[in-house]
Amino acid sequence: MSKIIFISNRLPVTVSKNDEILEYNKSIGGLATGLKSFHEQSESIWAGWTGVSDEEINEDEKKSIQKELKAKYQCLPVFLSNKEIEQYYYGFSNNTIWPLFHYFTNKTEYEVENWEAYQKVNQKFFDAVDPFIGEDDIIWIHDYQLMLLPQMIKEKYPNTQVGFFLHIPFPSFEIFRLLIWRMEILQGLLGADLIGFHTYDYVRHFLSSVSRLLGLEHNLNKISYEDRIVQVDAFPMGIDYDRFSKSYDDKDFQNEVNEIVNSLNGIKMILSIDRLDYTKGIPERIKSFERFLTKYPEYKEKVRLYLIVAPSRVKIDAYDNLRREITELVSKINGEHGTVSWMPIWFFYQSFTQESLIAFYKHSDVLLVSPLRDGMNLVAKEYIAARTDYEGMLVISETAGAVSELGEAVIVNANDNNAIAAGIKTALEMPLDEKVARNKIMHKRLKRYNVEFWAKDFIDALSRTAIDSVNNTQISIEKDSSKIENEYKTAKKRILLLDYDGTLVGFKSLPEFANPDEALKKLLADLVNDPKNMVVIISGRDKNTLFEWFGNLNVHLIAAHGLWLCHPNQEWTMTVSLDNDWKESVRHILERFTDRMPGSLIEEKNFSLAWHYRQCDPDMITAKLGEVKEALRSMTQSMSLGLQEGKKVLEIKDSRVNKGFGASFILQDQDFDFILAVGDDITDEDLFSSLQDNAYTIKIGPGNTLANYRMKSWKSTRRLLEKFVNNDSNK
Repeated sequence: MSKIIFISNRLPVTVSKNDEILEYNKSIGGLATGLKSFHEQSESIWAGWTGVSDEEINEDEKKSIQKELKAKYQCLPVFLSNKEIEQYYYGFSNNTIWPLFHYFTNKTEYEVENWEAYQKVNQKFFDAVDPFIGEDDIIWIHDYQLMLLPQMIKEKYPNTQVGFFLHIPFPSFEIFRLLIWRMEILQGLLGADLIGFHTYDYVRHFLSSVSRLLGLEHNLNKISYEDRIVQVDAFPMGIDYDRFSKSYDDKDFQNEVNEIVNSLNGIKMILSIDRLDYTKGIPERIKSFERFLTKYPEYKEKVRLYLIVAPSRVKIDAYDNLRREITELVSKINGEHGTVSWMPIWFFYQSFTQESLIAFYKHSDVLLVSPLRDGMNLVAKEYIAARTDYEGMLVISETAGAVSELGEAVIVNANDNNAIAAGIKTALEMPLDEKVARNKIMHKRLKRYNVEFWAKDFIDALSRTAIDSVNNTQISIEKDSSKIENEYKTAKKRILLLDYDGTLVGFKSLPEFANPDEALKKLLADLVNDPKNMVVIISGRDKNTLFEWFGNLNVHLIAAHGLWLCHPNQEWTMTVSLDNDWKESVRHILERFTDRMPGSLIEEKNFSLAWHYRQCDPDMITAKLGEVKEALRSMTQSMSLGLQEGKKVLEIKDSRVNKGFGASFILQDQDFDFILAVGDDITDEDLFSSLQDNAYTIKIGPGNTLANYRMKSWKSTRRLLEKFVNNDSNK
């Protein structure tokens, strides 16, 4: 029976050690609340760091923690050392990913040691959950600390349903590409079947980065990746609406409310609640409040800013400097604008209980939320839910993720002090009936899409995505791999027809850099050393390149999509007589588009021209590719030429020549009892269609195909060929 495994940096239970006694405290945060009903299901597991370092506990205490967390909380602890916490969490996660993803490029650090620690800790999380993963389990991974984990899980457990949710913004391509380890991060995330973000802006940014860096296109936010469909979508996280909107009748709560009301003494409260972080725009907010007092002096002694800042990441210098800056700004403004009986800002540098914050919510006239960049900002939603009288008003910056759901609030530019000052005035002076009308709309939305709905929505979408992936892999070679290996083993005469780019090696940004590595050369040499094997490299590459790479191996070469043929230790021969009289006119068209489309290039082959656009801007290709194709078709329609489309390449060549035509010169008059053909793009379909029914034809990656099997990637090809070699050596 399948189960759900949740994985996050921290467990919903914090372990601490006081006076040699281990203490356990459950989280009441939004994530723990949203996942509670799923987590309480039978056999569900939540894996994460305990909050206590290895150095603080001994081996017996570790075993005790494991036993306690499993028995009482259905949790699986991941233990981290002080060094791992320092490098993986404070280092890479919070000094590299956090600032970069929040657009603070000046605060982003690139330390190789921290990146290595990030990789090792992600592996440590995998090793911890590995023994508990079943093939059909649902696995939901959370946040930026674990962006490599989806790939690790998917590679070993391809049938699991893997979801990933990022709780912070995903930056635009222009920002994300600054990351040194951008490719590894994207590939790690694409191990998931479903990748969730708070807003559609973040979805768009992610898809743009995947397209521009990995060359992967998407359709309706679905990415065809290896042999799977990866769905990318927005799931704006909700709150525990009932908790914030309910009435609190207990004595302690009422005492706290009375203290707040008495402290106001008729003054309007403007509330600001944040943890200490430079992304929250706290100094800018304080300056905006000063601008409000200066610009609208009639509000002096009639309003007060309650500035609540919860301590956070105290070990990082940038945060200590920020606290000092906030303190100095508050002192300056109170000194310049305060009177004997009135202090404009009350500053609380401390953490409050959730009930205390709700008391503040219920009696503040305005909540001021103006982050410079924020993934969501649940405080804004909590405030709306708590104001069941509908009389408060939210002022929120357009760079907070929550703004996309709270359009009825007063929306401001976080960098514009005048706009924020005017927004405060608008909120204070808004007529009551307008406040009520706006708040009722937001209440209805927050009540419907609460945190439980958010979690269920994600899990349901993950299940739908997994079904799409199953449908896409219905001809996966995994089902018949043992049959193919056995037939290979018993065959007397075999032929292996292998495409090169995308089939034996991965794609490179520039085709001239896709040289075969030594491991591939050794693999091919091992295959041809078996006298039963004939190995054929059949590629769109030019004959000189193929001969330079493989001429010293006992392999057969077919170049230029079937035009040139070379048997071992023989000269190249043409499969059909061609001329190049057409090239100049076609080259003129290609040069015109190449000049206008930076990143494109023309590759001259003996009897064809190839136009590569892998390095072009994807948006430009979307807009211009149809025009390029139409111009080429108009030019070639009266000639015996064809326009062949490959992966990020258009090739103009004689329409009589294709890979199936080239392969026929080797297959004729031969009696093979094992035929294998592997390719990854449109040019290989001609080869597949030309082979007899008993041939094993394999398509690499997604897309429509005539092949009877499919494999994930070029790595899968190598693994299959390595099995063949091992079968031969084990005879």
